[in-house]
Amino acid sequence: MGRRGVTGRARDGALLVVGDVITDVVARHPGSLAAGTDTAAVIRTVPGGAGANVACWAAHRGGCEVRLLGRVGSDAAAWHERELIACGVRPRLVVDDEVPTGTVVCLVDGQAEAERTFLTDSGASLRLGPEDWSDMLLDGVARLHLSGYLLFGDSSRALVAVALKAAAARGIPVSTDPASAGFLARLGPDRFLSLVEGVEVLLPSRDEACLLTGRSDVADAAARLSRRIPLVVVKQGAEGALLARSGEVWARVPAVPVTPRDTTGAGDAFTGAFLAALLAGAMPEKAAEEGCRAGARAVERTGARPPARG
Repeated sequence: MGRRGVTGRARDGALLVVGDVITDVVARHPGSLAAGTDTAAVIRTVPGGAGANVACWAAHRGGCEVRLLGRVGSDAAAWHERELIACGVRPRLVVDDEVPTGTVVCLVDGQAEAERTFLTDSGASLRLGPEDWSDMLLDGVARLHLSGYLLFGDSSRALVAVALKAAAARGIPVSTDPASAGFLARLGPDRFLSLVEGVEVLLPSRDEACLLTGRSDVADAAARLSRRIPLVVVKQGAEGALLARSGEVWARVPAVPVTPRDTTGAGDAFTGAFLAALLAGAMPEKAAEEGCRAGARAVERTGARPPARG
């Protein structure tokens, strides 16, 4: 566990998140969808995007400066910038004049688990590319987090390679999360793992960990992934999290009991709080405990972001 960045030593500097900035349309319906006709729902438009959500929850946890690089359309650039700043994030948003901001329709059922289904139009977010990167973005940065969504587009995938190389040259530890089991299945587990070679922390969900390894047992999947990546933290929702390294699961962290309202962004909340705690010097198990607490707070809210700073 002696790799830099996962040892519990505080590092001076900022967290830079590179990822998607999305407009979420959250539709919470009390029962099953009625095919071919109307289903009553409560609908809200809120800021989202896995990368942006992670940055906001990291800033909400506090203890470090949080920066975000993302790409949005001119249609919603000013709104997203204001919302990020309100959460304490320093955004650097590339404005795309040709393609609108990405939009995700989140269908949240009214059952106890508040499970969600996504309809995704990535829009400008996956057009983030190497031309939007500068090595100066890493000035003053102690940790880099790459949203897994970046790996699902040609241009943004090329940016990941450039960012990984730049971070390695400066000795900056990098983390990532697979982001979407559906998109991951289309990309292919082997290709994903080859694209994130050099990453020090992987934060998959239970489904993503099993998909990446072809294993049905999540502990086995985590252990196998940790033979390739120094620290694997599997997010399991109501079952908490488990941590693996060197081919073994070495810690299990329980979830915080909560009545969920909207599970959108719970994994992003975990990731943001976990990374901020890790950067502040917490050992991974303690950082995971903070992640579980943030995930619990997230599911009690509609939308994927923490409350804005007062």
